[in-house]
Amino acid sequence: MKDITVKDIINVCRGKLICGNENAILNNVEKDTKLIKNGDTYIGIKGENVDGNTLYEKAFENGAEICIISGIEAKKIEGKTIIQVEDSIKALQQLAEYKRSLYNIPVIAVTGSVGKTTTKDIIASVMSQKYKVLKTSGNMNNHIGLPMTILKLKDHEALVVEMGMNHFGEISVLTNIAQPTMCVISNIGTSHIESLGSRENILKAKLEILEGMGENQPIAVNNDNDLLNDWAKLNKQNKNVITYGITNKSDVMAKDIKSFKDKSIFTLVVNSKEYEIEVPVGGKHFVYNALCAICVGIENNIEMKKIIEGVRNTELTKRRMEVIKNEIGATIINDTYNASYDSVKAALEYLNSVEAKRRIAILGDMLALGKYEKELHEKVGEEVIKNKIDILITVGKASSNIVKRVLELNRNANMKIYECKSNEEAIEIANGELREGDIVLVKASNAMNFNEIVKGIEK
Repeated sequence: MKDITVKDIINVCRGKLICGNENAILNNVEKDTKLIKNGDTYIGIKGENVDGNTLYEKAFENGAEICIISGIEAKKIEGKTIIQVEDSIKALQQLAEYKRSLYNIPVIAVTGSVGKTTTKDIIASVMSQKYKVLKTSGNMNNHIGLPMTILKLKDHEALVVEMGMNHFGEISVLTNIAQPTMCVISNIGTSHIESLGSRENILKAKLEILEGMGENQPIAVNNDNDLLNDWAKLNKQNKNVITYGITNKSDVMAKDIKSFKDKSIFTLVVNSKEYEIEVPVGGKHFVYNALCAICVGIENNIEMKKIIEGVRNTELTKRRMEVIKNEIGATIINDTYNASYDSVKAALEYLNSVEAKRRIAILGDMLALGKYEKELHEKVGEEVIKNKIDILITVGKASSNIVKRVLELNRNANMKIYECKSNEEAIEIANGELREGDIVLVKASNAMNFNEIVKGIEK
């Protein structure tokens, strides 16, 4: 464990000591006064509605020993330490970068359009077979969440961090803080296409992750993704690129994939050897995530039997293809954390790959698509038909384009279609339709609050 003192904070962040002890040690850092425990350090962050810098006294009342604040005049408090900085978010990032510099450990950075959190979870499980691992909690993958994660380093032996973005330059900031020893890019899809304009620009933004890496450090990419495949071919000679895939010839490959409601089993092919791999969740897209984690395990010299065990024992973050059996014997797939065209397509393909009496899709709006909104929702409609969905239930204005496309292409089909105005209406219809042996996928962007639908039909 590497300690950071108040004096270090002042030096790194060019801060000013308002009161307190220069030799006090920075302990657990929190930005929410409600989470503060005795001895913690509080950092004030200015949000849209509340300026956390003004809450330093509340943080002390809850047990904080140190407060880092900006933009206000703080009063001295006896027995407590207050550090004034110019910008508390910048100070948070500087502290995280300094903390990272104290650790000579593997740092795995994960980015991609979809599946980052699940890929991170499987990688962390594989790495934990050899190391004590710290990983990003939930999807704390932005300019605040990533440095908050790094500041939780104690006696850890490896770090797995997720890096998200909406615009150019954001991953550049994150990777220069984290200084990865290996990075993985899971795919390049359509998430954030509204702000970046094209998939090619999304690739460019994701590739900023390389800026924080040293020469010849490994980069694992999904070789079945068209843009990553092209990039790998161009860069294989001058960069340490490791490819994984199912269709295109890759360094690490999967074949003979079998999907079940609660798992997938496939044959891993690597260095001309074959191994049976079990992933504790169904769907081809999770096979890709597992292949990525296997690449990371191999690069970090973890024994194959330990890698296999790590994949099999992964505990996924909630609301990512979470399997729930309700009281009448229907299977619910809770994939409500977020949605993009690529992730909805993958989830529908999974639905079609498992045995069920009927396949039901409850789909909601995919948000932040801008001018691509109509086109991508219509493409989801095409996937609904392709994957032989028996009952389609939609909620949301944009999702009307799913229904429209289904009706255009499949007007005389037996598929039941319901367009709902609210989650409550969708719950009522779903509960009227669900039967024993059905499997139902519930998926939409997080802001649609589709977890409410899951709770309404799981009993």
